[in-house]
Amino acid sequence: MSDAPTRILVADDHTLLREAMVELLRSEPDIEVVAEVGDARAAVRATAQLRPDVALIDVQMPYNEDPGATVRLLLEGRPGLRVIVLSMDDHPVLVRQLLACGVRGYLHKSASRQSLLAAIRERPGSGRAVVTVSMPPLAGPGQGAAVQRAAAISERETEVLALVAQALSNRQIGARLGITEGTVKRHLRKIFDKLDAVSRLDAVNKAAALQIIRPHSKHALPMAG
Repeated sequence: MSDAPTRILVADDHTLLREAMVELLRSEPDIEVVAEVGDARAAVRATAQLRPDVALIDVQMPYNEDPGATVRLLLEGRPGLRVIVLSMDDHPVLVRQLLACGVRGYLHKSASRQSLLAAIRERPGSGRAVVTVSMPPLAGPGQGAAVQRAAAISERETEVLALVAQALSNRQIGARLGITEGTVKRHLRKIFDKLDAVSRLDAVNKAAALQIIRPHSKHALPMAG
């Protein structure tokens, strides 16, 4: 059972790229490509019919106006499916949203062959979900790592950040979100860690730079210039 090849569906509307990807995967003895399709609808249908172990999908392809909805449909059609996104779109908000939908990997198309194969072969262990994120380095040291950390920020943490940008206190944020002041502080500690921030202002600046939030026009904390 453990020696069975990993069955993969490849979904990408760029024919040459898709064919090259399929050829690369078929050269691996432990991988079996069961389908290759060019749009999101075909990916959902093929996943339900063929029940692959992994769906390797692009974000920008026909009938994929809502990538999160596509991911949910894929997972409904094949419970236990590992969805790996391979895309040129590396916007942190999109990465974070798709990870929240259940994507097990998000790789930029500049990722190496080794990174792709490692993500495909990665298996959850001891009940722990394994998530792979691979982004290209940005200008400036450490920026690529910052994008990866930002992608892991939750929806609730984003809400907290947006209210911090409006200069609300922890107590006010808690009242606005219906959570305790202590919970707000815990969210902030996680945010600081994920963004490598040293203060509320630093966290807001970094979140705004990564387009996770948009600072409030009237009451925002002053941005570093």
